[in-house]
Amino acid sequence: MTFHRTGTSSFKPLGTAQGSGDMQITILALPDCPNAPVVTERIRAALAGQVASIELIEIVDERDAARWGMAGSPTILVDGFDLFAAPSTAGSLSCRLYRTADGAIAGSPSVDELRRVLIAMPAPPRPAGMSWLGPAGRAGQGRLAPAERGLRQVQQAVLRSLGCTGRLPEPAVLDQLVVPFSRTVADVLRELAAGDFLALDDHGGIRAAYPFSIAPTRHRVQVKDGPAVWAMCAVDSLGVAPMLGRNVTITSPDPITGETITILASPSTTIWEPSTAVVFAGGRTGHGPAETACCDSINCFASPNSATRWAALHPDVVGVQLDQAAAVDLGRRIFGDLLNTDA
Repeated sequence: MTFHRTGTSSFKPLGTAQGSGDMQITILALPDCPNAPVVTERIRAALAGQVASIELIEIVDERDAARWGMAGSPTILVDGFDLFAAPSTAGSLSCRLYRTADGAIAGSPSVDELRRVLIAMPAPPRPAGMSWLGPAGRAGQGRLAPAERGLRQVQQAVLRSLGCTGRLPEPAVLDQLVVPFSRTVADVLRELAAGDFLALDDHGGIRAAYPFSIAPTRHRVQVKDGPAVWAMCAVDSLGVAPMLGRNVTITSPDPITGETITILASPSTTIWEPSTAVVFAGGRTGHGPAETACCDSINCFASPNSATRWAALHPDVVGVQLDQAAAVDLGRRIFGDLLNTDA
């Protein structure tokens, strides 16, 4: 078992790490909450040697209570989810009361109640590889168009123009690119759309060229010394910096709390605010292009609990939480080589 304290006010190490695949148990509590040590000892007893990573987070204001989903002190999250409350429970700085099996009221669940929910928890999904993301990464095939028939030339021209100017290239620029292939721009765009490298509107115009969206989305990307652009999803936004080789600032609201997540991204590093932010990457069953299958289900969240709440409210979406490193790596894998002329 791992016990440690983190969060807005203080950190106290309480044990030794077991590994990233452990069950994650988070205790949210007010400073000096008398029931925090009680619930900690009862969790120890309930686990009875079962591998888990446990952190105690002190919550000191309403904003952090809402961010973490603390429904009174102490609140227990297992892999980001409050098993003793409905997903819609509002954040609160009040004392948490639990009803026991015999109907009594207590400041902590009993050892038996904790054992029952902890043993029943399945192992959290862990992204062993990136091909699981399906349409977002074209089932592991990536988003670099083939080098033949003018496909890659047109794709890269569109991406460079959007990344450098925020606008689509002039038609004459694309016309020149397809001349050596004896094709029309419209034919090339239709083939790119069929391969899900970009998306077209009803008139054959470009409405998206992954990672970019022409229309505003939740994910705004400000390129340093360049334009403000929109990304199709959270992972797409993380692919812009490595693709362009430039620093960007990403802003995206949490779909549950509305809190803005800000990511300062260079081609090789990122800084996230809040530091608790994660990405939920999901999709709906069935086939289809990324824009309809998964783009609206890949979002930034201010905390793991917020992402879990969103997933609980969208049972039609199958997905997994990605920590910051995994989300950044996925964006780089999918988009990092799109403008590489040697690829």
